[in-house]
Amino acid sequence: MWRGMRPDLSLHTSNHFTSQMSVTLTANYKEVLNAVTVEKIDELIDENYALDDMLEFIDEYNENDFVAYYEEYVRCGEAIGYEAVDALIGEMGCMSYIEDCDERYQGFYNDEAEFAEDYYNQIMDVPDGLVIDWEATYDSNLRYDFTSCNDGSSYRPVHIFRDH
Repeated sequence: MWRGMRPDLSLHTSNHFTSQMSVTLTANYKEVLNAVTVEKIDELIDENYALDDMLEFIDEYNENDFVAYYEEYVRCGEAIGYEAVDALIGEMGCMSYIEDCDERYQGFYNDEAEFAEDYYNQIMDVPDGLVIDWEATYDSNLRYDFTSCNDGSSYRPVHIFRDH
C-alpha cells in the first residue's frame, strides 16, 4: 500500500507530474464518510493509527472493508509485508482472505517452481541427481493446497500462502 499521495500519471504536463488527492484525503472526511466509518477512524486514531493511511485504505478498497478488516490488514501487513497482503487481496478478490494470512504465509519466491523445490527439499531429502520439473510439480500437486499471488515487482514477486 502506498504511503502518502499517489501521482496521477494522466495529469502529466510539461515533464512535471502533479499529484491529485482523493476527496477522502481532505480535511472534511467526517462529512464525506458514513458515521460508522468515522467512528472507527476516531477509535483507531486514539490507538495511534495514521489518519492518512486509513483514508488511503478506504480510497483503495472501501468503507465496509475498512470497518471490518483494517486492523487485521495492518497487523498482517506489519508481520509479512504490505506487498504480500495486497497481492493476496488482488489474487482472491476479497478482503476476507487476509484473516490470519500471516500464519499461512510461506514466503516470497521468483516463481511457483522455486517454491515447489524449496517445499519438497524441506520435507524430504531430494537427491541432487534427479531432474525434476518443479513447475509441473507445483501445477499438478501444490496448487491445490497453496495460493500463489504475484505482487508485480521484479524481485521475487510471487507470494505463497497455505490454503488450509
